[in-house]
Amino acid sequence: MREAITARRAQIFNLPSYSPDMNPIEMAFSKFKALLRQEPARTVDALMERIGNLLDRFHPDECANFFHAAGYHSPKCEP
Repeated sequence: MREAITARRAQIFNLPSYSPDMNPIEMAFSKFKALLRQEPARTVDALMERIGNLLDRFHPDECANFFHAAGYHSPKCEP
């Protein structure tokens, strides 16, 4: 299989083993939930506004770090 892939000048990328602790989305959700608990919203409208404001706090470089910490190659960030 490897020979056929390399004959086509393609590359093989081995993904890291799966673990919820090493999943980039779980890292982001963990941060998000912690931020949301700091100032709980009391109404649905306030919650929606709070969520929108919190999402602005996730910088592309920080999101790239979630992937790096999970063992993935660092994606290129676009601001």
